[in-house]
Amino acid sequence: MRVLSLSTLFPSPQRPAFGKFVASQMEAVAARGDVELVVVNPLGMPPWPLSRREPYAAWNANPAQSERAGITVHHPRFITLPLIGGDSNPARIARTVLPLARRLHAERAFDVIDAQFFFPDGPAAMRIAAALALPFSIKARGSDIHYWGERPKALAQMQAAARASGGMLVVSDSLRGDMAALGMERGKIAVHYTGLDHARFHPQPRAAARAALAGLLGLAAPDGAPLFVCTGALIAIKGQSLAIEALVSVPLAHLALAGSGADEALLRRLAAQHGVADRVHFLGQVPHEALPTLLSAADAMVLPSEREGLANAWIEALACGTPLVIPDIGGAREVVADEDAGRIAARDPQAIAEALNSLLAAAPPTVKVAAHAARFSWEANAAQLVDHWCRLAGR
Repeated sequence: MRVLSLSTLFPSPQRPAFGKFVASQMEAVAARGDVELVVVNPLGMPPWPLSRREPYAAWNANPAQSERAGITVHHPRFITLPLIGGDSNPARIARTVLPLARRLHAERAFDVIDAQFFFPDGPAAMRIAAALALPFSIKARGSDIHYWGERPKALAQMQAAARASGGMLVVSDSLRGDMAALGMERGKIAVHYTGLDHARFHPQPRAAARAALAGLLGLAAPDGAPLFVCTGALIAIKGQSLAIEALVSVPLAHLALAGSGADEALLRRLAAQHGVADRVHFLGQVPHEALPTLLSAADAMVLPSEREGLANAWIEALACGTPLVIPDIGGAREVVADEDAGRIAARDPQAIAEALNSLLAAAPPTVKVAAHAARFSWEANAAQLVDHWCRLAGR
């Protein structure tokens, strides 16, 4: 089977960590050997002279084509209008990608068109699939439904794509319910849980992991002090500010923020204002190979996001034996099934602090925490995805 996958959320040479979880999924598919996979990763660039500004100038240095784990990845540019043009991106993506898709299809026919994000990828894939007379699939991941589903022009395109699709995938059952509430046919939506690299993410002895952090990341929390970790871009919807404020009510505890983003200066000021600046550690972008050690060293992961589907970060933390403190969003209750997996806490500093203190007072055994991640694997994820594509292609 030959599949063309359209994914605006995918790593490129200039953004190697962007959409890493999508790449992990596709690498697992490619490793099976029964699918010829071609990925098209459209890069949105604003008109000149905005295109000369960062980060667009750096992104424009991406090659037109790259290779990743045996997968050919194309990086065509489409014109986007920052802040005002998001609703019209699907049409511009389709116009840009269709000539490439026609050429590749003529060289060797595709069986299925796949979209790895519901918006803008889904409506763009609908147009490309119609032009090539092929079935297509769309995957929903969270913010593509919760954010774009609130914008009438985007929602109308998403509903049209849902109707035209051969089938849809979603990262949690909760998100499937949200899609049905937007008028999408529930019977066409299958839950497709994320995967996990168990060879990389598994419990390490906490004391040894804590000792290794100084050399790996320059993080040296005092011996015996509780350590919490929060992973993700430093942006408002991830809720790091709530975790910092909660730290005030968790004596002696330290918080490690793994990520970079526009809110770093604001978060540093907030930590100083609350008198916890010496207990909040800004690690920047943590190398993927160091993440399991960081997670294993922590007493809990706290991630007070405004919205998620089912975050890969949740599963990676559990696999390392680290319980979660997360809000009741997306598939949270599908992951935190009991208190061994952590706590569901409101997006409020005091509620978060109470949940963290509760975990410190009654820390679940590492092996019981990790057991909650046992059902997730990239191999199972890839197998379900390929079966889904086969059904769409009539194989």
